[in-house]
Amino acid sequence: MGQVVKSNGDNPVRTAVRFPMRLNLHLQTEQGVLEAVTENISANGLLFVSDSLPAVDSRIEFTIEMPSSVMGSATDVTIHCIGRVVRHYLEGGEKKAAAVIDEYFLKA
Repeated sequence: MGQVVKSNGDNPVRTAVRFPMRLNLHLQTEQGVLEAVTENISANGLLFVSDSLPAVDSRIEFTIEMPSSVMGSATDVTIHCIGRVVRHYLEGGEKKAAAVIDEYFLKA
């Protein structure tokens, strides 16, 4: 999910384009590894669904295979990300969490 900047009202303004993608994730958390599925991804963060969510403000780490069609490259791109959970909510019976990506590294 993109970085959220407050406008002059209560409506958040997103600063990055979000790509709707359902990709499997193995999240490294302080509680161990959690299985999750992305709902959307941007340059600044992601929204994911999981049966168990890491605590808000907790650190997460994951590696994700970004499809070549999204990255504009000849092959898929592997990216290792470090971030933190910024919010939780329940929607349609699914537990969702938004996370900000603080650092990322392209893997060869």
